[in-house]
Amino acid sequence: MLLYSLDADATLAQAVAARLSVPLAPHEERRFEDGECKWRPLLDPRGRDVYVLHSLHGGPVDSPHDKLCQLLIFIATLREHGAARVTAVVPYLAYARKDRQTKPFDPVTLRYVAQLFDAVGTAQLIVLEAHNVAAFQNAFRCPTLHLDAYHAFDGMVAELAGGEALAVASPDPGGVKRAQLWREALETMLGRPVGFAMVDKRRSAGVVSSDKLVAGDVAGMTVLLLDDLIASGDTMKRAALALRQAGARQVVACAAHGLFTGCAADALADDSMAQVIVTDSVPSFRLPAPAAVRNKLRVASVASLLAQAVRVSHGTWSRLPQCVPR
Repeated sequence: MLLYSLDADATLAQAVAARLSVPLAPHEERRFEDGECKWRPLLDPRGRDVYVLHSLHGGPVDSPHDKLCQLLIFIATLREHGAARVTAVVPYLAYARKDRQTKPFDPVTLRYVAQLFDAVGTAQLIVLEAHNVAAFQNAFRCPTLHLDAYHAFDGMVAELAGGEALAVASPDPGGVKRAQLWREALETMLGRPVGFAMVDKRRSAGVVSSDKLVAGDVAGMTVLLLDDLIASGDTMKRAALALRQAGARQVVACAAHGLFTGCAADALADDSMAQVIVTDSVPSFRLPAPAAVRNKLRVASVASLLAQAVRVSHGTWSRLPQCVPR
């Protein structure tokens, strides 16, 4: 197995490598004055099972499309030089939010990205908490593995739960299935009932309406408000306010990906949220160091989830009859 990381901040990749007991494979990165780049593996990939970890969030230097291009070119390079199989390990998948046409002439960017991965010979894609799991799984022709981020939150939730009444809520109708799966998992883990709620939210042309209607009983409960990502923080703030108005004792905002764009630091500092929990799929570089929200921000590592997915994938592949490229 070869494990590469193209992330500028390799903290997560190093944690994954440590859990797999393999070193990160070296590669050369050259950036030219006109903005073009070159990535070259420094170990012979011929006949190897290769994993490339790259989170496709926008960063201080590279945009999501920069990172997508980097990953596609590196996968193609590995295949060009004889890698038997290349798996993309993508903690945050860019362009996945647009998975259907809602306006005339809309793009379906998730499908287009899937076609690009197929075109360069990607054998498999491992993704953490896609925006729409069904759309994600149906967009790709290569095998995919979707990881539910809520598994990373279980330890923190056990601390919060105690003997208090607990509920899981979705901030909008689109996330109901995600929240229901976590509620069922928590009931099994805690051995007691866990409530469920949904906040109604409808968006058209950027205008949000019907965001104060809560379906489900949350009175006196600690509510775990679960979404796939936090961008501006507005959705979480609106939902948390609605849940508090419906009688929730406290609201803990949980999301796989903390993008924290725009005025997120101000929105998430609102008293309606007691804590904000995200994973390390995206570094929290957009939150200013003195931001008040940092006092209630907790980061759960997904290194174990990713490492286990790679371990299972490699173990399954290694048991199959291999045809080594000439």
